[in-house]
Amino acid sequence: MATIKRYPWISHFLGSPTGYVVHLQKGAVRHRGVGQAFWFRPAASVLSEVPVDDQELPTLFHAITRDHQDVSIQANVTYRFVDPVSVASRLDFGLQQAGQATSGGKEQVATIIGQLCQSHAIDHVATTTLAQALERGVSELRQLLTEALSADTRLASTGIEILGVQVLAVRPESEVERALQTPVREQLQAEADRAVYERRAVAVERERTISENEMASQIELASRRERLVAQEGANARREAEEQAAAGLVQANAEAERRGIGATAEANRIRLVGQAEAAREAAAMEVYRGMDQATLLALAVREAAGSLPNIGNLTVTPDLLSGALAGLIREPGAAAAGGK
Repeated sequence: MATIKRYPWISHFLGSPTGYVVHLQKGAVRHRGVGQAFWFRPAASVLSEVPVDDQELPTLFHAITRDHQDVSIQANVTYRFVDPVSVASRLDFGLQQAGQATSGGKEQVATIIGQLCQSHAIDHVATTTLAQALERGVSELRQLLTEALSADTRLASTGIEILGVQVLAVRPESEVERALQTPVREQLQAEADRAVYERRAVAVERERTISENEMASQIELASRRERLVAQEGANARREAEEQAAAGLVQANAEAERRGIGATAEANRIRLVGQAEAAREAAAMEVYRGMDQATLLALAVREAAGSLPNIGNLTVTPDLLSGALAGLIREPGAAAAGGK
């Protein structure tokens, strides 16, 4: 923005780097250019400052399609002033006393460009249906407005150059837009529901897989436990059989040992009995040839070993006479036998 300092009867102007100033004094151009600095007399001078940087002009207007539908078109036009002297001579860009430019020039440019955009867009939209306008209206209108504004003689003679046109949106009325969005929304909702159902199906399938894996694990564990129990039973059975077999072997060995012992004892007893019998037979053979008195004496001797102690013995005459008689008879018998 330019700066103007006022003094008595004279003022000083200091321009900006984006403003092209045109100083007219008595109808003649005294100063012009960007970034100017000069003294001037306010009473005899007219100052105009034209911006030389790129300008953005947003515009919004309505049009009717061939099927009588109202659409709103939002566009943005980029332009610049290539001939500031012509612009200053045809549009109001005069500076105020404080150095601020009036808004009349930009409003005039906005009106001119806006009307041109609206007239060309309305003519084009009137030949298309609503569906066509919504489908390809943005690209077609951008190309159409760029060509139309660039070729407009009024803008060229004024010193305005169109740098570009951007059509931002072509939208129908809100009710029509909601009606048009309904099928798409329903389709999207259907897709979302399908995605939810598929996700649920996948989750159910995964849960089923997990349940099957858990069940298979339980079955495998049960089978292993069954095999373990069967193996433990077989081991216990085998151990019992081994213990029984070992007991049987031990019992057989004990029985055999006892049988051998009994046989040996029986043989010993038999041998002892045979020896006793032989001894008795030999004794009986010896006793068979003895007389009665000798046998009686031997019997008394054998019996004396088992009799109790005798403290007093009474010998009667009858006993003594009988013993003496036997002694007397024994020598005689012996002599007779010798003869």
